[in-house]
Amino acid sequence: MPEIIFNGPDGRIEGVYKKNNRENAPIVLILHPHPQHGGTMNNKVIYTMFHTFANAGFSTLRFNFRGVGKSQGGFSDGEGELADAACALDWLQSQNEGVNEIWIAGFSFGSWIAMQLLMRRPEVTNFVAVAPPVNMFDFSFLTPCPTSGLIIQGEGDSVVPVEEVDKLVDKLNAQRNVKVAYDRFKDIDHFFKGKEQNLSKSIEDYIGEIKEEELPI
Repeated sequence: MPEIIFNGPDGRIEGVYKKNNRENAPIVLILHPHPQHGGTMNNKVIYTMFHTFANAGFSTLRFNFRGVGKSQGGFSDGEGELADAACALDWLQSQNEGVNEIWIAGFSFGSWIAMQLLMRRPEVTNFVAVAPPVNMFDFSFLTPCPTSGLIIQGEGDSVVPVEEVDKLVDKLNAQRNVKVAYDRFKDIDHFFKGKEQNLSKSIEDYIGEIKEEELPI
C-alpha cells in the first residue's frame, strides 16, 4: 500500500492511501484508537476495516494522529486529533473531486473522533463506529445525528460495556430520519482478536445493504 505524507494542522501527517480507479468511487476515512494506549493506523481492527472498504470499491485512507508514527506533534486530548481528521478528510476529498458518497469510520477512540467530524461535515453520507467508548467520552453531541450508519460491538468487550452501546443505539434510532444498524457479536472482545472476519463481514453486509437501497425501483 502506498504511504503518503500530507500537511496537518500541527505538522506532517503520515497515512496509507488506496485509490480506486473507478469513476466516482466512494471514499472513506478510517480513524484509529487512542494514541496514548498504543493506537495506530496499523492496529488490526483498522487494518481489517481498511482492506474491507478497499475491496468493496472505496478509495480508502487511514492515517496516524499527531505524535503517532511519523506524524508530527503531540497528543491533544481529542481536539487536535479532530483537527487532524478534518485535515485528512480535506486531503481525501482533494484526491477525489466530485465524489458524492463520503464515509467516515473509526474504532474505539477513533469512533468518537469520527462521530464529532460527522457533525461538522454535512457532506458525509454514512458512518461505521466500532466499539464506540460511550463510557469514557461524551457522545451527547449527537443530537441530532445527521446521517445513518452502522455500530458494531462485541458482547465480550471488557473495555466498553455492551449495555452502554445499546443505549446509544436506541437513542440514535429514536431520532427522525436516522437509521442506525447494530451488529452485536457474542464472545468477541474489544479488539476483535481472532474475529476480524466477523468485523469484515459486518461492514461488507452493511455496504451491500446501502447499495441495494440506492438502486432505482
